[in-house]
Amino acid sequence: MTSSPLTVPGAQSDAVGEQHLSGDLAMDAVTLRVGDLELMSSYYENALALAPIEEQARAGGEVHRVLGRGGIPFVRLVATPGLPALDPRQAGLFHTAFLFEDQAALAGTVLRAAQDPRSRFAGTGDHLVSEAFYFSDPEGNGIELYWDRPRETWQWTGGQVAMDSLYIDPDAYLTEHLTEAVAADPGINPGIVGHVHLQVGDVDTARQFYIDTLGFEVTVGTHPGALFAAAGGYHHHVAMNTWNSRGAGPRAAGLGLADVAITLPAREDLDALTARLTRAGIDFADEGRSVSVKDPWGTPVTLSLPGTSTEELLAR
Repeated sequence: MTSSPLTVPGAQSDAVGEQHLSGDLAMDAVTLRVGDLELMSSYYENALALAPIEEQARAGGEVHRVLGRGGIPFVRLVATPGLPALDPRQAGLFHTAFLFEDQAALAGTVLRAAQDPRSRFAGTGDHLVSEAFYFSDPEGNGIELYWDRPRETWQWTGGQVAMDSLYIDPDAYLTEHLTEAVAADPGINPGIVGHVHLQVGDVDTARQFYIDTLGFEVTVGTHPGALFAAAGGYHHHVAMNTWNSRGAGPRAAGLGLADVAITLPAREDLDALTARLTRAGIDFADEGRSVSVKDPWGTPVTLSLPGTSTEELLAR
C-alpha cells in the first residue's frame, strides 16, 4: 500500500507497551458492504473525488473495489447485493472520517459532496480540535470530512482533550477557504482516514474491548452516551456511541461496515495485542502480518503491519 504524504498531525511515537497501542498507528481504508457497487463507486468518485485503485472479482459474483486519492486507499467497497439495507439502530458504522491537510482541501471536498444530489447533508461541527462537515452516502453510511487545528492549540485537562460541537456556516466557510485550483480539482490534494466512529450497544462494554483489550487510551470519557479514544495523544482514532443504537445486540448480516482497518508499526505491536486478546479470552486470527478480531457486536477489526498491498486488502 502506498505511503500517504499526509499523516495525523503531531502524532507522538510510543514504545510498545503491554497495555497500549503504539502512538505510530494509522487508520486505514474502511470496508463497506454495498448493494449497488456502481452507484456507490460513482458516488465516492464524484462526491469525494476518489479514484478506483484496484478491483478483484470473487467466486459467486462478489466484487471488491478499492478507491482513494493518489494511490492511498480510502474505502473498499464489497458488492454484496441481496443483503438487508443498513439499519441505523444497529451496531456498526456511525461515520468514516476523512482528514485533509488544510482548509482549502477540506472546502474543495465539501463543495463536491454538497453538489452531488445523492449526498445527504447531516450538519457541521467546530470541535475545537477540528472543523468538520457531515454527509451520508446513498446507502446510509455516515461520512465526516474534516481538518485538524494545529495540535498546540488543543486544550488538555486531566488527560482528556476539550472538544465541542459548535456550528460552522458552510457558505461562509467555503467563501473563506475555497481556492480556484481546489474547486476545479479537489482530488489533487491528499487525505487519509483520520478516525472511525462506531455505533455500539453499550459504552462500558465498548470501553472494555477498545480500551482495556485493544489498547486505545481514552481522550474524552465525559460526553453522554459516547467515548472517544486514541493512541499517541491524538484527539481520537476511534469513537463509540449509543445515540442511535443503545441496547443493540450482535449485528445481523447486512449492508454497511464490514471492517475497521488499523496499521501498526511492527510485529512486536501485534504480539503485544495478541497477548492482551489472549488474556481477555477473546478469539482472534493471527495471519502473521495481521491480526483480525471482532468487537462485542461482531464488527471486524483488522490490525496489520505497514506495507500491506492493495491485493492483500482486497483479499480480506
